[in-house]
Amino acid sequence: MKLSEYLILLSLLFIAIQGNTQVIATYDVDYLDDAVYQEDKDLLDIYMPEDEKNVPVLVYFHGGALLMGNKSWGEELGKLLAHAGIGLVSVNYRLSPEFQHPSHVSDAAKATAWVINNIKTYGGNPDKVYVGGHSAGAYLAALLAIDHSHLRAQGIESSEISGAVLISPFLYVEETARDRIARDTIYKTIWGNSQKDWIRASVTPHLLLTRDNILLIYADGDEDWRKRQINTFAEAMIATGNRDISSIEVSNRDHMSILSGINEDDDRVLKLIRDFIK
Repeated sequence: MKLSEYLILLSLLFIAIQGNTQVIATYDVDYLDDAVYQEDKDLLDIYMPEDEKNVPVLVYFHGGALLMGNKSWGEELGKLLAHAGIGLVSVNYRLSPEFQHPSHVSDAAKATAWVINNIKTYGGNPDKVYVGGHSAGAYLAALLAIDHSHLRAQGIESSEISGAVLISPFLYVEETARDRIARDTIYKTIWGNSQKDWIRASVTPHLLLTRDNILLIYADGDEDWRKRQINTFAEAMIATGNRDISSIEVSNRDHMSILSGINEDDDRVLKLIRDFIK
């Protein structure tokens, strides 16, 4: 093959690859018709593969200890998943100290209901909607997946959620709240200051049957207490009789680089999510 022919073929291949991986990003979509939150906490961003229909969609909640963060933290993951043919909706939600549980998870449920009711307009499949997140956002997604009351309050049945992707969550609030409040009293503004309230906000009361299809991903560099909570949760869910509960450790990562490293050559997280959803 002549050099000129090779360059033309390479150019055509590049154009084809570009054409197959274009991402349509729609920013600042309001998921609430009857309220306006300060600091745009009622808005979400949508990342979808261009010119595709009925694609599965991950509703994603950012981390930040329920005290900080915003939907832009899901942008890189959203674009990478959209390139792989999976939509992602990155959600803002109200934060502490101004708002206390269950405000955060209530917003997560409202955003998820909006996605199920509206994502078809953007090329998504409302019958293939997953919930997920990182750290505190993964905790919110876990509650949506196993405490059916949050979605039912928005007119959505738990069966309308296809699964959950939980990246390095905390899960047992009765442990997490106690330890964090001992370090900083600001954490009282999240779940209150009583063991009864902590348990009510935890996964503990909801380790029941019919909570299938959950993928837990965590870093080998995550704190020991977090890894223990994740594996305890997975074991408890399986022991109760749930199926398709997976807990996977990712090497050479810590709590932050498990996401910031998704463009690295040794990344496993993107493939794990893609394979789980598709």
